[in-house]
Amino acid sequence: MRSRRFFLFLQKDLRELLASRACWILLIIIGPLVGHGFISAVNLYAEASGIAGGPAALSQGLTTLDGILVPTFGAYDLAATLLFPFVAIRLIASEKESGAWKLLMQSPASILEMLAAKAAALLTGWIIAWIPGLIALALWSSYGGHIYAPECMNLLLGHLLRVGISAGLAVAAAAIMPGAANAAIVTLAFTLGTWALEFIAAGRGGLLQQIASFTPTAALRSFEQGQLRLSTLLAICIFTIAGFFIASVWLNIGLRTRQHLQRTIAIAAILIIVVIPAANVRAAWDLSEDRRNSFSAADEAALAQIRQSLHVTVYLAAEDPRLMDLDRNILSKLRRILPQIEVEYASQSRSGLFESGNHYGEVWYEYQGQRMMSRSTTEQIVLEIVYKLTGVSAPEAKTDSQFSGYPLAARPTGASLIFYAVWPVLIVFLWWFDSKGIR
Repeated sequence: MRSRRFFLFLQKDLRELLASRACWILLIIIGPLVGHGFISAVNLYAEASGIAGGPAALSQGLTTLDGILVPTFGAYDLAATLLFPFVAIRLIASEKESGAWKLLMQSPASILEMLAAKAAALLTGWIIAWIPGLIALALWSSYGGHIYAPECMNLLLGHLLRVGISAGLAVAAAAIMPGAANAAIVTLAFTLGTWALEFIAAGRGGLLQQIASFTPTAALRSFEQGQLRLSTLLAICIFTIAGFFIASVWLNIGLRTRQHLQRTIAIAAILIIVVIPAANVRAAWDLSEDRRNSFSAADEAALAQIRQSLHVTVYLAAEDPRLMDLDRNILSKLRRILPQIEVEYASQSRSGLFESGNHYGEVWYEYQGQRMMSRSTTEQIVLEIVYKLTGVSAPEAKTDSQFSGYPLAARPTGASLIFYAVWPVLIVFLWWFDSKGIR
């Protein structure tokens, strides 16, 4: 009985979604956005592969993940940030403003059950919006391009989680705020706040940087690098679910404002209690084909022998390119392997141009009271220091095969016609056909 009731609500929400102009506008815009990203990416990839007659780039740097997948699906990050929230807000706000929600409250279904149906409808709409991206993948394959399934699926998972947190935020804002416009402003303000938090926390370390690593943009970046972090997966799922629970509290018209606030505070407290251990889960998997997030298998086996905490003090400013190299090539890999590692960012400025003291540029490694310093961000040099400091024997042979890359000098044939003409015309026709059917 409940399953049948759920599907009835799902059908209702899907009809409302199709009646929404915001949904159709999203579908119209997403095609050209994806097309622009894909066409630009293919052209740049072809130039790097030597299509213009010039020298080709190093083949190791020609990866489908960086060259095609990330720029193509970058359109979905933009859509999830600026377009999709309006679709989710409209699904809630329209029922509140029309009074339909008061009638739905009289049904035997619970609020959470009705919100679950709305979540399923939003997910269905987002999967439909993925069609241009899937067409781009099919076109890339038809050109002879290579696609590595694990890193591609991991990227799609990242974008799915990204839109999930947007949906949770938008639904909660629509439930709390009076009117769709107010909910949209709150959602946009939250997005701008996460961008500011990520900018402020860059290179500062500590709790602030740990919190910033779970902002939507920062979380998606780890998926774009071919890495699946269990902590990120759990944290985003928890935030998404919390958004729908908060919406269920404010959509309960039988409660007073004071009760709404009390229950929201309770949900926030439970959220903090649950998300803290989830954020500290260290399990992570490198799903990139070129193993960019991993040391060699021999080095990882040797580093796994380190049992005590390794403390790293970095005297590099947030905007120093050496810090970016150190974080990406060394520290992120060590965090995935070592059971305990503490990183302290000791620089007091963002640029390092006017840094006081004589330590700028130094990176200190401390293990059980012993310290060593290096100014290098090169993997081999840093690993030698870690091995010497911890007393672990460095591996003699490293047998990992070198990633060869996938150069491809191909033009995006037919892509402009599909994304700039066929897709918008098709969506406009379906919109017109659906509106005629509703009438």
